[in-house]
Parts: sequence; structure tokens; C-alpha cells
Amino acid sequence: MQKGAIRVQTENIFPIIKKFLYSDHEIFIRELVSNAVDATQKLKTLASVGEFKGELGNIDIEVRLDKEKKTITIADHGVGMTAEEVDKYINQVAFSGAEEFLKKYKGQENGTNIIGHFGLGFYSSFMVSSKVEIFSKSWKDGAAAVRWECDGSPEYELEEVTKEERGTEIVMHINEESEEFLDEGRIRSILTKFCKFLPVPVKFEGQQLNNTTPAWTKKPSELTTEDYQNFYKELYPFAEAPLFWIHLNVDYPFNLTGILYFPKITKSYEIQKDKINLYSNQVYVTDEVKDIVPEFLMLLHGVIDSPDIPLNVSRSYLQGDPNVKKINAHITKKVADKLDEMFRNDRKGFEEKWESIGLFVKYGMMTDEKFMDKANKFLVLENVDGGTFYTREEYKTAAEALQTNKEGKLVILYATNPVQQDSYVQAAKNKGFVVVKMETLVDSAFISNIEAKWENVQFTRVDADIADNLIDKDENNNTVLTADQEGKLKEIFTAQVTQPNIKVELKGLNAESQPVIVTRPEFMRRMKDMASMGGGGMSWYAAMPDEINMTVNANHPVYLNILDEKDNALQEKQVKNLADLALLSQNLLTGADLTAFVNRSVELMANAKK
Repeated sequence: MQKGAIRVQTENIFPIIKKFLYSDHEIFIRELVSNAVDATQKLKTLASVGEFKGELGNIDIEVRLDKEKKTITIADHGVGMTAEEVDKYINQVAFSGAEEFLKKYKGQENGTNIIGHFGLGFYSSFMVSSKVEIFSKSWKDGAAAVRWECDGSPEYELEEVTKEERGTEIVMHINEESEEFLDEGRIRSILTKFCKFLPVPVKFEGQQLNNTTPAWTKKPSELTTEDYQNFYKELYPFAEAPLFWIHLNVDYPFNLTGILYFPKITKSYEIQKDKINLYSNQVYVTDEVKDIVPEFLMLLHGVIDSPDIPLNVSRSYLQGDPNVKKINAHITKKVADKLDEMFRNDRKGFEEKWESIGLFVKYGMMTDEKFMDKANKFLVLENVDGGTFYTREEYKTAAEALQTNKEGKLVILYATNPVQQDSYVQAAKNKGFVVVKMETLVDSAFISNIEAKWENVQFTRVDADIADNLIDKDENNNTVLTADQEGKLKEIFTAQVTQPNIKVELKGLNAESQPVIVTRPEFMRRMKDMASMGGGGMSWYAAMPDEINMTVNANHPVYLNILDEKDNALQEKQVKNLADLALLSQNLLTGADLTAFVNRSVELMANAKK
């Protein structure tokens, strides 16, 4: 029997491993199963180049739990190790067997597709173990089987033993602090999380837990629509079917495979982020992919797999690398090309999906210049009546005759809540204006952002002013009232509408228009909307009262009746009610003011002449 001290740079590496190397203790299972996969893949490579001439036979990886002995065993039928290799790869932590292996077989079949982490990965077992044993028999003819044991100190034992089958077994004697890992359900859930798509069969309690050939490892030409949909169900068993997907398959200048799915987003906006999983050669790494996937595509679902994304020793955190930026740019291009293709080849189908697609497109146009250049072609604006969509150029063709202002800008009229803003929408439509919907979570920011990027375009919400003033300010104030009547009416309104943030103005509008129209100027409303959404340095806007313009349509016939009223008190109540009705239509009448309006309305109805 050989005894010795593990050759490490520090006096005792194990406290460092336990406290700092791995933040999440369950990762030990991923590391050890990954090592078992490496060992199996190495044997397959040796067989493919003719060095191993025996039968591969059973290459399954087995995970065994023994509650009585308090052990977890991870066994493979891979290359195994000789006593010299155990000494080199286990006792000399600074060495990596995988690196040596890859150098030797570089460029040969499957040689570059091996993760290779004998070394520190194995030492993660000591996070949960009071003692670890290795039983290993090399694939080499005549090699003796060996047993290695260490209790977490730098001291170890290495001896020859009898072992019939080729491969390696890691036996972990679980310590008291880690007995949670002796639960079958816990082990199964960890294996399902980390090992679900490993390329070698992984069995636990006799049941294979992984799909060794997931859809993203195949060529797109080999897959049907049903295959893609079934894989989505495998990833997200309870999710609604995706809208469409993009298959990534790149081998130069970097390696990248994967499938990204566009989920259906309902109006409830129950948006889930962090649904893209990152793999490295089918080994799960993380669902934190914000550096790899563009921010505006973080709402996508699916899988990306790349051995070219550098990972630290725990495989859990991305490190800065040029490949990450290249992959990010490639994904952006693939998504833009796919959306452009859908728009050109099946515009009707594209428009039917716009409720969900639009969120990605608008977010992308705000955050990525290159994406915006392409998206300008397939961004569509939906008519407020539904069913009709306009590209930017199509909207210009439909609206520029009536909606170009004195500055030469095209005014795009929009509604954020077509039902609530219906009276304003109808007034705009009566003038021949084209009104579109802008009602998603990102539209407020999108409008402000895109105005700065599109030349000669201005967005105006349909309730930002009376219809006559939406494109250019109409200075026509002619009314059917006499000067005395106008003065009297203005006096009554000013006396009843005393809020300092409300500006009252008399105008001569169409007699069929509303008697009082309340509008909120575009600029101030936008500032308040942005502030309420957490706009940086704008919190003081949110605290300011709404700036409100109250336009009294002096041509409405109701005012002749009011001005003829001899009862001044009744006259004032009628005017106050008309003002409150206009505020109510914009959800600007609340609390005690709303209660007073209801009581006053009941009183006016009760006293009405029969």
C-alpha cells in the first residue's frame, strides 16, 4: 500500500474547496457525473482511432445511493485509471488529464468535444464527504485495479485491489452536515437539473434520467415541426406551445448550437425571464445568460450550447471573452433574419403573432442599433380598430396628407387604452386621422426612444389635445355665443373649477363634439409616465399634479340652456357636473371629488323638471 501527502500548493486545500470553490454544494454531482462522461467519451475516442480494440459494452453511468452506509456512488465504464494516473490526476491537483488527452488527440474525431475535468472537479466531492474512495481499473491491458482513499486531509492511501469491470467508481461517505443529499428525491432532482441532456446514459435506481441526443444536437434538416414542439414540452412540460423557434448551428468562427423559442405572451404580461439554459457540450452550466444573449431576447425560452464560452473552475460564471460578444451578435442577427423572413413570406401569420412578437421587436429597437436597422422593415403598427397593420412607410402613405404638421413632421396618433380613450379616438377618426394602438409594457419608453431615431416623426397620444389641435394648434375660437355669454360662461367655469393644475379654455368646436373635453399635454404626461416607471432622476415629476387642459366647447347647445337658467345655484351645479364628467372620462376624478359628483348628479336628477 502506498501512503503519502497530496501535492498541493497550500497546506490544506479542502477548507478552500468547501468554502470558496463552489458556492452551491449540489454542484458536486454535476462535476463527478461530468468526469464520468469525460472518461466514457475518452474511451469512445480511443476506440474510434483504433487504440482501444476491445468491446465498449455497457457504457452507462450509474448513480447509487446507500442510506444505511450513508454513501453516494458514481460509477462509469470509461477509461479508468492506473495507479500512476491516480497519482498524477488526483494527487497532483495542478495537473489536468483532460488537457494532456486533448493535446494528444487534437483534430481527431470527437477529440475536441470532450469537457475534460479530472482534477479540481473531483475535489468537489469533499464539500459533502467525510471520506472519499476511488475504485478504478484502466482500459489498458494488464493494468491492475486500484483503490484510493482520503478523509479530507492532505494524507491519502493508494493500493491495488480486485475489480472485474473497466472504469471508475467514486464512493462518497456523506458527512453529517450534508445528509440532505441522502434523500432519493433530492438526488433525482439534481441529476435531472444538471444531467438531463448528457451524451452518455445516466441511470439512478435503474432508471435512465437523460436524453442523450436532444434536438439541438441534431441538424435542422433532421427535425420536423413536431420534433421541435416535443422538445419544447420536454423543457417546459406545462407551458403553452411556442409561436416559432430558431435553430442555432454554427461551427465557425466559434461553436454554437441551440434552439431558441419565442413564447406566447398573453395580455396578462406574466413574463418569465431566465428561461434559457446554457450548456457546454450538453453539460448544464447556468440559466444566467445575460452576457451571451442580448438583453431584449432574455424573454425567449430554450437552450444554447457552446464549448467556446470560457467558464471558471465551477463552470458557473461567465468570464469576459471575445467569443461571448461574437455569439451575442450572431444571435441578434439570427433573430432579425428570422423575423424578416417571416414578415416577407407570411405577413398575415406574422401580424397574427404581433401581440407577442412586438414586445421583442420594440425592446430590441431601443437597445440594439444593428437590430433596429433591420427591424425598421418589419415593425408594424396596428390600427386602433384592429386587423389592419402598417409599416412605418405604409402609415406615412395613409396619413401624411392630413397628419403632417407645420414643421413637416408626420404625426403618428396613438391610443394606449382604446376603450377608455374611445371618445378621443372617434373624434380623431371623424377628422380622417389614422390612430394606432400603443398599449404594451414597453410602448411608453419605445415612443420616446424611437422619436429620437426616426427623422421627421412625432408621436402624439389621441387624448393629448382636442382633435382640432392634434396636428397643429387651431387658433379658431369663434363660437355661436355673444361676447357677454362667453364671458359669463368662462366666469362660471372658473368659479367651479378651482384646481390650480387645470387650465380652462373656451373654443368654438363642432356642435356635436363633447361639451367639455379634458386633455393632458403630451410632454408632461410622458414625463410623469416615465417617472412612475422609475425613470432615473425624474421622481419629482411623479409627485407633481397632472397638468390638465379643459376645453369648453362653447358651440354645444347645452350651454344656451344653462345660460338661460335663472337659478344661479343650479347653473353652477350643472357646469360643475359637466367639468367632472370630463375629468371622470380620463380617470382624473377620484376620492371626495368623485363622491361629490355622484351626490350632485342624484340631486340634479331628483330636481329635474318633469
